[in-house]
Amino acid sequence: MTDSLTQHRFHRLLNPRSIAVVGGSWASAVVDQSERMGFEGEIWPVHPRHDSVSGRRAFASIDDLPEPPDATFIGVNRHATLEVVRALAARGAGGATCFAAGWAEADGGALQEALLQAAGDMPIFGPNCYGLINYCNGATLWPDVHGGKRVEKGAALICQSSNIAINLTMQKRALPLAFVLTLGNGAQVSLGDMIEAVALDPRVTTIGLYIEGFGDAERFVEAVACAHAHGKGVVAMKAGQSEGGQALTLSHTASLAGGAAVASAFLARNGVAEVGTLPTLLETLKLLHFKGPLGNRRVISVSCSGGEAGHMADLGAQVGLEFPALSAAEAERIGASLNPLVTVSNPFDYNTFDWGDAAALNPMWDGIMALDLAHPMLVIDWPADGTGPTHTWDTAVEAVAQALHSPDRRAGVPALVASLPENMPEHAAEKIAAFGLVPAQGLQEQVQAVAGAALIGAFQAAPIPAPKRLAGPEPAAHLRLIDEATAKRELADFGLPVPAHRVCRTEAEVVAAVAGFGTAAAKILGDFAHKTDLGGVRLGLEDEASARAAARDLLALSEYVLVEQMAARPVVEMILGVARDPVLGLHLVVGAGGVLTEILADSALLLFPLQRTEIDAALRSLRLWPLLEGYRGAPAGDVAALIDAIMALGTYVEAQADSLAELDINPLFVHAEGQAVTVVDALIRRAEPER
Repeated sequence: MTDSLTQHRFHRLLNPRSIAVVGGSWASAVVDQSERMGFEGEIWPVHPRHDSVSGRRAFASIDDLPEPPDATFIGVNRHATLEVVRALAARGAGGATCFAAGWAEADGGALQEALLQAAGDMPIFGPNCYGLINYCNGATLWPDVHGGKRVEKGAALICQSSNIAINLTMQKRALPLAFVLTLGNGAQVSLGDMIEAVALDPRVTTIGLYIEGFGDAERFVEAVACAHAHGKGVVAMKAGQSEGGQALTLSHTASLAGGAAVASAFLARNGVAEVGTLPTLLETLKLLHFKGPLGNRRVISVSCSGGEAGHMADLGAQVGLEFPALSAAEAERIGASLNPLVTVSNPFDYNTFDWGDAAALNPMWDGIMALDLAHPMLVIDWPADGTGPTHTWDTAVEAVAQALHSPDRRAGVPALVASLPENMPEHAAEKIAAFGLVPAQGLQEQVQAVAGAALIGAFQAAPIPAPKRLAGPEPAAHLRLIDEATAKRELADFGLPVPAHRVCRTEAEVVAAVAGFGTAAAKILGDFAHKTDLGGVRLGLEDEASARAAARDLLALSEYVLVEQMAARPVVEMILGVARDPVLGLHLVVGAGGVLTEILADSALLLFPLQRTEIDAALRSLRLWPLLEGYRGAPAGDVAALIDAIMALGTYVEAQADSLAELDINPLFVHAEGQAVTVVDALIRRAEPER
């Protein structure tokens, strides 16, 4: 093991040579599970009244143990847990897992704080967690069933749900698991701490997360960066949405910036592949275990069915995979040994003419492996047991395995993909894995896994700067909505284009302003969040009569009226907004604006500091992107000016982050290419000292 690993503060806890188990039935289960996994170190039960636990001599207390244990499972009630932790820390133990519930979730945090004080510098997992399993050395601080096996290396799973962790260990997908860690309350050891600990272990090939919250976001960022630095991809399934994610209620932005969207943007910004289901989590980890991150999205699908070929093309297109066309020379080489009726393409249906014929399939796969591809895939489903012989399936697998050693190989390790997970029995998956191939189960899960592995590969090849958490003001801060004229003046100072305008107090001033602008808009001015709903906006003012009528109506509603030069007709109306997540802080929403904001809900979310490449990708992800490109002969929008405006807004937000609570530019007019953009309406709410 590396020095950095052996010196890590969790090393003794994760790789123990001695295990103490404290408690009754739960502790007895830990003894049984560690024995079942072949743990070769010492196991010391601790019980004040029993002479033995699970056939092993029991010690009356921690102080009676022969030496400080490397790892301890504590399976007693929360009050007794405090005393055990205190005794372990005093003896210099390596760490503990705390099983009991009823801590911060029960008494406002006082007991959990007492637990932290008792532990001091000794690491503790939990409380309220099952513990950990090290499948490399058999250490099983786990009081329940699990389905893993001893391995030399494999994926690490970190879960905030112990029951989910149990279920994942029961998988029969030939995915080797090196570690299973459960977080529980994460009182002392955070999600980021666990990620870093397993990232440093050379036996860990990839890291999977089932998480409900990030906890310390900065620590998470550091830990994921550590995993990338060691060439290990991180895959996450994020459960639930933050109910507190929408503390802001006045702006349109708040309807678009939900907690789940912020979490997804945060994961993507850190190069973490996010998945939506547990099967996809396992399949992505499996792909990363056998191959590592992918260098690109170039794939080929091989099958002996036109239906499968078409289905793979559809599924791959949905997640952005590329099926590059083959050159005449490439197609000729691949098809040289096959029936002349076979047409070589990508996706490739080689029919059933040569099914089970090694003399035909071996050269075919040599040709496929000579292609410049990240990921070849063979769609292959096993017959159910008892339905017939399977030797021809073995021939197909062996042909792919042989091609791994082709001298002309350029393609990455292939995957053999079952259409449905159950169509690849465990023995078949294990045989495929033994050849060094990827036993992939489920077509949809496989293409999503490829997309995730490619995302990680692209990030590791060209890392994006880590997100910077701009906390924003506390929710309890005194907030004030500044008037639109002030808001636009502040934005203009940072380079955002705003219309020429004049603040008026009298009818005569309104008339003069309209005359000066030619065609004008007039609005009530003050702390109004939705002026249109109050009847406080007049558009298209062009003469004295319309100006006087507007002035009389608006001055009856407000002491001041903002008169602006009407902006030219846009190619598209957009929204730029800033909202605050209680954990991840301020973030930017870009999307369809004007009256369509909530109707279309067409938006993308960006974290600070903003990156031009990310802005460009976010814009291209929107359904309105064809309008910005110039749809059906219509003029294209000034995308360069739009990106400049978004970057300028990012600079403003970073400068105002301590006080900025909410910002809404809606609409932002994007004019034709070369004609810039215009901030038509702006709302800013910020914290100010109470007077």
